[in-house]
This record gives sequence, structure tokens and C-alpha cells, in this order.
Amino acid sequence: MQNIIEFGGTVLCGPSDERRRLWSVDGRLTFVRPERTPDVVLDGWVLPGFVDAHCHIGLGPGGAVDEDTARAQASADRDAGTLLVRDAGVPADTRWLQGSPDLPRIVRSGRHIARSRRYLPGLAVEVEPEQLVEEARKQARAGDGWVKLVGDWIDRSAGDLGPSFPAAVVKDAVAAAHDEGARVTAHCFAEDTIDDMLDAGIDCIEHATGLLPRHIPRLVEQDVPIVPTLVNIATFPHIAARAEAKFPRYAAHMLALWERRYERIGEAHDAGVRVFAGTDAGSVIKHGRIAEEILELHRAGLPAAAALDAACWSARSWLGGEGISEGAPADVVLCAEDPRRTLGSVARLKHVVLDGKVVR
Repeated sequence: MQNIIEFGGTVLCGPSDERRRLWSVDGRLTFVRPERTPDVVLDGWVLPGFVDAHCHIGLGPGGAVDEDTARAQASADRDAGTLLVRDAGVPADTRWLQGSPDLPRIVRSGRHIARSRRYLPGLAVEVEPEQLVEEARKQARAGDGWVKLVGDWIDRSAGDLGPSFPAAVVKDAVAAAHDEGARVTAHCFAEDTIDDMLDAGIDCIEHATGLLPRHIPRLVEQDVPIVPTLVNIATFPHIAARAEAKFPRYAAHMLALWERRYERIGEAHDAGVRVFAGTDAGSVIKHGRIAEEILELHRAGLPAAAALDAACWSARSWLGGEGISEGAPADVVLCAEDPRRTLGSVARLKHVVLDGKVVR
């Protein structure tokens, strides 16, 4: 017998595309009324399940976590309405999660690629510059179409942020990943790192705290989106305080990056740079915080509908996920109020439906 859900409220197929009446029949969405009476009727504002475009399911403070912990992380994201995740690097093979019908859909990036002894221990594949191109090829084959580079980190010899790899090598590595059919994204805190990544033909910038006015036209021209991860950037004052005694220059830099986080993101959005929501959950950031990231993007100057779009319709399209359309997977969330007008409703979801099953 068919499993049928009727969605009785307004359906948001896009930021300004409203429909009435939608059903889920055996896990697939349809605008055609089924002949049989629905098993359940859910009311509320219906929109596609959220996207967390920078998330690390399977990662803990010390590296890879066990399967029970990974499942709990994925469940926390799902219960918050995140039903599509772009994994941004984990030190374990999480393909087993992709076969779980009760957990978010995951687009994997393989492992981070970092410079030797220039990243958090236990998280990344650590290589020297002469090994970067081959490792980029390897990780391109290991993931689902994404490679994650650690573009910069503290250079203890300089006492400040520094690029992980020479710019020419980064360019070759990006080209190698592209040759393997993968897109490349990069962790970028510092200003000059963004220049190097744009020169290399990068496909996305993570964090982008070093964003300056000179970068914005290039981001628009090259159509390179940013994923600011503002709930993670909120930790910068704590990082700066811990580093102050030993690395005062680095501490001051990190604090300055934090202080201008909102201004630069707002300027980028206003200029036409695509912005997507990502929490950087994993390691020290708890899972299930997508609503906080959406609200942070709004504080940074994105209008409510644009902040919502950063974790919804456009984000799904960018990652190749389906939204609300005939025959699409029934992965939706329901808000009590119109989230374009009451954005805080994303933190108080009425229901979460994954693969046609009510999970909340």
C-alpha cells in the first residue's frame, strides 16, 4: 500500500515561487492529488530540506569517530532540518552513511589535504608541495566530486597565518582535480590566500575571512561562491586569546578577521557573489546548527529570503540536489510561519520529512 503524506500549507518551490498543495507518495513529491486518502496531513510552510554546505559528519576533536558517534552527528543535523550535506573532509570512509535512508544525503569530499605539520593533528592527509598534485588526484577519486585543500594555517616560523603551498603548485593541483572530474574548495582564512586560490581556478572558498574589496569582482567574474561558516568564525576571539602570549601577530590577525566578518560578507552578497550556508560542524563545532548559520548570514546583511536561499533552493541546485519538483525525493521541512518574513522560524521547525518519512 502506498505511503501518502499531504502537505496542506503554502509550498515554497523557490524564494518567490509559491504553490498550494503537495503530496508525498512512496517517498516522491507530486502536485497531483492521489486517489487514496493520505495517511497523514502536515500543515505549515513547506520548503526543501536545508543544505549544510560545510559539514564534517564522522569527525571529532581527535580525528575520526566511531560509527555510533557519526550516526548521532548525522541524526542531529537531520533533526535540525539539514537533509543534504556537503562533507568538507573527514579522516574516515563515511560511504556507509550514504546507504542509510534515515540520515541526510551526503556529498563527500574525501580527506582534507594539508601541509605537513600545518593543520589540526589527525584530520588531514599531510603532504609536502611536491606531493600535492598526486594527492589531489587521489582525493578526487575518493570523493563524490569535491576535493578540499587547506589553503593556509599558522606558520609558526613567521608567527602569523601563511599559505600552505606555493601558488604555482596549488594551480597544478586544482588543474589535476579538474582533470579527474572534481571541483576544488579551499580553507582560506588570510587575505592573500584568496588571491592564490582565485589565480588557481578554485571552485569555492571556505570561511573567506580575508575577503577584501579587491577579491569581490574576481569572485563574481569567476563565479566562485563562498561558504562563510560564521558559527565557526565566532570562535576566533577564543583562538586569539589562547595564542596571544606566544604568537601576538597571529592573534591580532585572527581578531581583525573576526571583527570584519559581517561587513565583507554583506558586501560580497550585494555585489553578486554567491553565498552558501555551512556550519563547519565536526571537531569542536556541534552538529545541528544550520538555523544558527542562516540567522548569522542575515546578521551579515543578507536579506531574509537570501539567507534562506543560501541553505535551501540555490544551495541544492549548486550541489546537484533536487528541490521541490514533480518526482523529486520527499525531503522537506515545514515552518509554522513564512520563513522569508519570520526567519527565526527555521529554528522552530514543525516537521522534518526525509525520503517521505516523518522524522520529526
